[in-house]
Amino acid sequence: MNELGKSRRELATSAPAPQVRLVEVDEGSAGQRIDNFLLRECKGVPKSHVYRILRSGEVRVNKGRIDATYRLVLGDIVRIPPVRMAAPNAPAPVPAATFPVLFEDDYLLAIDKPAGVAVHGGSGVSFGVIEQLRQALPHLKFLELVHRLDRETSGILLLAKKRAALVGMHEQIRQNRMDKRYLVCVKGEWTDRQRAVKVPLYKYVTAEGERRVRVQDDGQASHTVFRRMESLAPYTLLEAELKTGRTHQIRVHLAHLGTPIVGDDKYGDFTLNKALAKPGVKPGIKRMFLHAWRLRLTHPVLDTPIALEAPLPPECEKFLKQLRGTVPDAKP
Repeated sequence: MNELGKSRRELATSAPAPQVRLVEVDEGSAGQRIDNFLLRECKGVPKSHVYRILRSGEVRVNKGRIDATYRLVLGDIVRIPPVRMAAPNAPAPVPAATFPVLFEDDYLLAIDKPAGVAVHGGSGVSFGVIEQLRQALPHLKFLELVHRLDRETSGILLLAKKRAALVGMHEQIRQNRMDKRYLVCVKGEWTDRQRAVKVPLYKYVTAEGERRVRVQDDGQASHTVFRRMESLAPYTLLEAELKTGRTHQIRVHLAHLGTPIVGDDKYGDFTLNKALAKPGVKPGIKRMFLHAWRLRLTHPVLDTPIALEAPLPPECEKFLKQLRGTVPDAKP
């Protein structure tokens, strides 16, 4: 049974062979569209088949037919017809994990995500922060990501503990009312104190199947405001304020300007990255220097202001101190 299944009462259990399931909608699924609910409930079932059983009327809510746009109501009884799930072998168990908490109430949870940890499973990663937190916090009936961070990016990650909070936060994001700022160290010197970058970004997949983004005329509009925080020639510490939230936006903007992020393994200076990662080298760093350090928002339910800050990780602080010449040479 998947994580959502654990949080709701099933009125009919499944046998090894596919059988009809009757699932009562709890507060974690109230307000969700029926098609999205089914995609979560029927893990491994092709999306085309899910929509086929919807169109055919095999899926019923309170014994009545519905279409794919129906939004579930607390207490609805959903009839899910027999569907054969994928995954003949049981998946490897997800290890529970906790992360430094920056803010928590009944509606929101903000953590300080370390670099190297994916926010969710997929693309060759079997699990991420969201799956690990669900294991660590089984009492929460609802827990979803409000936004995402790249795997190698550290810093503030916001999650919703109620659907109302998730909907409210997504509305703030759509209206550009959430202030997200990152600290980033780049190769190259900046003369401008502040610079706005607006270029269209186009997503594509490489021959190896990896997701990438490039500047291209028919791409999506994107906007980042960069502010020079400290000149550390031949590097610069910047603050990046996101005005839009495109995939890999900060990374592609900086690479496009000819000032790639230190340690960026997708868009960076690969020769430099390799040199900086060697043991004993000074300055040295083995990760991408991109950190979500400040987040300002309005509470989606209580309508109060929230200001969050995550300090730079020790490895980033050490790199800056080495650039400033305040750390003794590392021994080989």
